[in-house]
Amino acid sequence: MAAPAMDSAAPSPLQRIDQDLFAAVAAAAARSPRRRLNHNFHAPADRVQRFLNVLQIGTYVRPHRHRREPPGAGFECFLVLQGEVGLLLLDGAGRVLGRERISAGGPLFGIELAEGVIHTLVALSADAVLMEIKQGPYEPAADKDFLAGFPLEGTEAAAVQERAWRALFDDRPAAGGP
Repeated sequence: MAAPAMDSAAPSPLQRIDQDLFAAVAAAAARSPRRRLNHNFHAPADRVQRFLNVLQIGTYVRPHRHRREPPGAGFECFLVLQGEVGLLLLDGAGRVLGRERISAGGPLFGIELAEGVIHTLVALSADAVLMEIKQGPYEPAADKDFLAGFPLEGTEAAAVQERAWRALFDDRPAAGGP
């Protein structure tokens, strides 16, 4: 099987979402310095963004929120199709307000976040595959409003922060509590 095109819409009118695709994107994510990779099913100009986001343990997702015009269009929906991720909800000062363990094995399979909710994701298993859906079109300069005070990707401080966030899930708490 040919490797799928990463970070771009596939040209086929039928796009299979199967274990072969998961494995190909996961392998590419493991080789990526960011330890994650998207596989888009949409073109950048599409009104609905739909993509797989594959995370490897150690990836750092800088805290952010989404805001779009018209107001309310900045929602984000995650469904975990393979593995486990942790979702952290933060306040404007960067304090953790809540955490959710989202797993392909349940009991929580997905989350929809309202516009403006500050969040980050933590890979809790290797090859974690999320299906994400957001309002388009994709505008790289305006897609994320990053929370100030957190390290940039690729720094040692980011690696330290990611490990601290992942440790919040070590006790396998019930969903909802910090």
